[in-house]
Parts: sequence; C-alpha cells; structure tokens
Amino acid sequence: MIAITDSDNVNMAAKPATNKMKKIGLLTMMAICIGLVIVQGAMISSLQGLGIGGMAFIAAMVAALIIAQCNAMSFAELSLMFPQQGTLATYTQKAIGHFPAIVSVFAGYVAVAILAIPVELFLVDAMIGELLPGMFPEKSVPILILVILVITNLVGADVFAKVQNVIAFILVIALILLGLVGMVSTPTHEFVGTPVDWSFGGVMDGSFIGLIALAMWLFVGVEYICPMINEVKDPIKNIPRAMHLSLFAIFGIFLAFILGASVFLDTETLLGSPLPYLDYANAVFGDAGLLIATVMALAATCSTINTILAALPRMLQGMAEQKQAFPQLKQLNRFDTPWVGILMMAILPLIPFLTLTIDSLIVLVIAATTSYLLAYITAHVDVMVLRKRLPDHSRPYRSPFYPVPQVIGIIAMVYVIINNSPAPEMTTMIFSIAGGILLTISIIGALWVKFYMKRNLFEPDMD
Repeated sequence: MIAITDSDNVNMAAKPATNKMKKIGLLTMMAICIGLVIVQGAMISSLQGLGIGGMAFIAAMVAALIIAQCNAMSFAELSLMFPQQGTLATYTQKAIGHFPAIVSVFAGYVAVAILAIPVELFLVDAMIGELLPGMFPEKSVPILILVILVITNLVGADVFAKVQNVIAFILVIALILLGLVGMVSTPTHEFVGTPVDWSFGGVMDGSFIGLIALAMWLFVGVEYICPMINEVKDPIKNIPRAMHLSLFAIFGIFLAFILGASVFLDTETLLGSPLPYLDYANAVFGDAGLLIATVMALAATCSTINTILAALPRMLQGMAEQKQAFPQLKQLNRFDTPWVGILMMAILPLIPFLTLTIDSLIVLVIAATTSYLLAYITAHVDVMVLRKRLPDHSRPYRSPFYPVPQVIGIIAMVYVIINNSPAPEMTTMIFSIAGGILLTISIIGALWVKFYMKRNLFEPDMD
C-alpha cells in the first residue's frame, strides 16, 4: 500500500529542524497518530456502534479503515511534496488558492479543536469526580492537566515526544488489556439484556453501510503528524508509514476493545449508558473498573490535547509565514517551538470549558466536525489538481492507484457529512450551526485575503 520512490534530491525535501534536539522516530510518530485518534468520544462511538450493529459494525469498521487509508494517501503525497509546517493550508494555497486554504484549516482544525478539547476536559472532570469525590475543586484537575501539557510543548519536540510515548503506551495497554480480559473472562453476573447481534445479516444485505459514518470517527486524525514533518526522522519513509501503520493498529485496538465488551454488556447498556466504557470496565474488573476507566479517560484526553498542542500551532506557524494568519503566530521561543500558537490553542478552549455545559458543547462539536470532513475533501481535491497543474513536481510518495483513493475519499466524506447527525431531530440544528461556523470563517477569510494579503481568493500560489 505504501508507494515510496527515492532520488537524491527528494531526500533533502524535508528541511532539517533548526535546533539540535533529538528527532522523532517512527514509534513516536505512531504514538502521535494513535493518541490523537483514540479519544473518549471514539471509545463511546465504538461501543454504541457495537450495540447498534454487532457484526455489521465490524464490517463498517473495515470500510472506514479503507476510507481512512485513502485519506492518509492524499496527506502523505501532499506533505512530502511541500514539506512545510503549514500542512493543509500549504497544499491548498498551491492548488486552489489562499482563501480555501485559510477556511479549510480554521474551520476544519482550529474551530474543531477549540470545541472538542473542552468536551474531553469535561469527561475527565466527571471521571475524577467519580473516583475521588470531593477531593478536588470542580474543573481544577483538567485545567492543571492543560497547564502541564502546555509546558511540555513549550520546551521542545523531544520533551513532547517523551510525554506522548508514555501517554500513548498507557492508553493502548489499558484498551487492549480491557479487551483481552473481557474476551477470555466469563461474566459473573446473569446476562439478562439483548446480546450483541453477531449474525451476518447486516453484512449480506448491505445495511452496514449506514454505520460507516459512525465508524469513521474511530479513524480520523492521523494526518496530525504532517505539521511536524521538520521534526521527524526520515520523513520520506516515516510519514506514510506512520499514518498507514497507525490506522491498522487503531483498527486492531478497537476490534479487541469491542469484542471484549460484547461478552459483558448487552445492547441496552451499550446504547443507553452515557459512559459505556465505564460500565464495561466495571463489568470486567469489578471495583477496580472505575480506576481502569479513569486511567483510560486521562490517557486519551492527555494524548489528544498533547498532540493538538504540538501540531496545530505548527500549522498556524506555517500559515503565518505565508501571511495567512496573524504574524505573531510564527514567533518561536528558544526551544524553537511556536509559543504564541501553543498558548492560543490552550487558552481558547478554556473559554467554552468555563462558560458552557458538556451537553451544549457536544452539539457544537458534532456541527464543527462537518468542517473537519470538508478538510479531507479539500486534501483529495488538492492532490488531483496538483497532479494536473504540477505533473513534474517531485513526489517522494505517490498515492497508489491514483485517482481511485481520492474519488473514494471524496464520495465517502460527502456520505459521512450527510449522515453526521446522530439523531433526525438534531439534523437541522447541526447543519445550521455548521453553516454558521463556515460562513463566519469564510467571510473573515475572504476579507483577510482580499485586503490584507491583497490576493484573489482562488489564485493558486505557485511560488
């Protein structure tokens, strides 16, 4: 699946980091990919999908894995064509102009992160409150976690990498342990609810297709490694490998996780519990289940926030260098980290965390993720446009079977966007909010490009 070509000039494609810190290796790159994807929301989605479809959801996961690999192919090709920290903005400005570049990153990544981080913080606060009731003031532990992760990111990529390795290791071990113990254990309680449906009916009649939208949320986010291209070892080989291998690893982790859950939880619990992974851990480990679930929640949240604080400020740094964002965002500290962007991406999520409730935030996150999926469509379009516009440009990685992965990716993302609403009664609200977010960012982006950058909105930058 990985198509890599070597030549003397492309080995110099990724600029060396300006500092002398140790570069990030393949395993750490995979820890970044896995740690960003496996969030508490994904754990809940996987268990709900199991309750809805059983074997049909497994088939949907396979389909989602294939689609995610198509997404990774496009990002791998683009990132190695233009090995800069701006990532999607860089690729898009070369293909279809600065305006879609700005909109795709701010709507698809920045807005989503600002709304998604608080949800993770709320869930951690709830788990800590369950484990240690009354010991800490409300919301204090999540804020402390955020402060610690800001510090680790401010002091350099090597410190970030060490922290990320530890967090991702804990997260993966906890999930696999829970899944394996669940699969080999015998429930001590009487199984009274409806068991998970392991028949192949949903696979044979094609109804599993309706679950692909839900399954996709188990695989989005591995492209967050791309903004760190200047800080990784041998990016020409390791960027594609990290994304492709991480997706297979994520599939295996979630497969073990849900297979174990099917032994202990009925469909009523899987679909009705607000935190089904807590019920799962309690069913498998008894009184120790709360501790296991809290460890999973902490590891998932820390890993996600740690990765966002590493990747997004570098996206914004690259955009600032192209005048697509405020110039302050390109400032580096003595550790060569974009400190303004790191602080911005830590402070902005605190506003909804301190002012909103988790129920109102979840609706906003679902709406904002529509823009996230549009960012994937933009990446596929970038690949197709640049294949025509720059046919002779160096491509250390060429997406295999072009343009099949790009066509599949675009069609799949459109399908997921259409089916993004978890309930019919929420559809109008979600698409109204998503439209509002996109409209606001589009207006600001258009004014920025036209009057600050003094460029045409869809004028490709071929410099």
